[in-house]
Amino acid sequence: MHDQADTRLPPDAVLYAALDSRDSAWEGRAVVGVTSTGIFCRLTCPARTPKPENCRFFVTPAEAVAAGFRPCKRCRPLGPEAESDPVVRPLVEALRADPDARWSEARLVAEGYDPSTVRRAFRRHFGMTFLDLARQRRLGAGVKTLAAGGKVIEAQMDAGFASPSAFREAFARMAGIAPGALDRAPLLSAGWIETPLGAMIAVADARALHLLEFVGRKALPTELRRLHAAAKGRLGIGRTAVHDATEAQLAAFFEGRAARFTVPLALHGTPFSRRVWEALCEIPAGETRSYSELARTLGRADAVRAVARANGANQIALIVPCHRVIGADGSLTGYGGGLWRKQRLIEFERRFSEEGGNDPPGYFHSEEETDVLSSE
Repeated sequence: MHDQADTRLPPDAVLYAALDSRDSAWEGRAVVGVTSTGIFCRLTCPARTPKPENCRFFVTPAEAVAAGFRPCKRCRPLGPEAESDPVVRPLVEALRADPDARWSEARLVAEGYDPSTVRRAFRRHFGMTFLDLARQRRLGAGVKTLAAGGKVIEAQMDAGFASPSAFREAFARMAGIAPGALDRAPLLSAGWIETPLGAMIAVADARALHLLEFVGRKALPTELRRLHAAAKGRLGIGRTAVHDATEAQLAAFFEGRAARFTVPLALHGTPFSRRVWEALCEIPAGETRSYSELARTLGRADAVRAVARANGANQIALIVPCHRVIGADGSLTGYGGGLWRKQRLIEFERRFSEEGGNDPPGYFHSEEETDVLSSE
């Protein structure tokens, strides 16, 4: 049963009929938790239909996870659901085939799509609209051109923007810094890394990683401006060996080969914040902690709010795993990269513990959190 106060779902009888008939029209709109097994499934799952009294219906997989259900291994409700969405699949394939294409609502209409339907579908699957995703892909091409030493005009053309001002505006909106303000011989270099959960910006010098954030996070422009100031303006776009190591270790993580990161980190924060981040790195992949449990680990049971603030201020996503902290009631709570990413990360990491692939904590931290910025 589901909470009848939740007007986002129809009556249970309607949902159960959809489950019994494996109605694909409900794909991505609801999932079912089976209380007798503790598993949740898509309504199209090929498994035997459970009894009505054993069913709980949820709008999103995140809600099912928060309620204590595990994902079904047959229908994989946390898998690439977008690939089965008749609206999303062809547009994603079109974007993969031609990432430089310029999309607009007018083009969507010309291709036979309803822009509002496309907008809702992509927000549900990716946490952003299709037009945002297309612009992000194009912007990434421009960043890669700059990283390879290309000029702004070349980056603008590679990114498919009609004018230099349009490219500068898009870049400044993403980074909070106009491309012309970037240093050509930077102390800190920003690079673009693609992941299955979306593009990320990695900022590093020759020795350590200073920032790793999902593109589109609201705090990203502020964080980049802060690093730009700390480096006395010597922030630019480029690649170092640290970027290469970060990208390789992220690939191993998402391929399920390793949960252990060894990239040296430069942690910018107060001593207390750094203690919180170090404690986060001790949480094994596949496990979670509440804010209060983390506070007790630090010997500061009265500092739950301070722990939550430090957790939210973390600017090295995934590697410093702030996504492994949840509410005391099991709810997912906030996440700067989006709750949909947090939910997928938590479920993805469970395979490391279930399959015995969870390496012991082994995160390496730079002892020179700020020396690298003040050395010149």
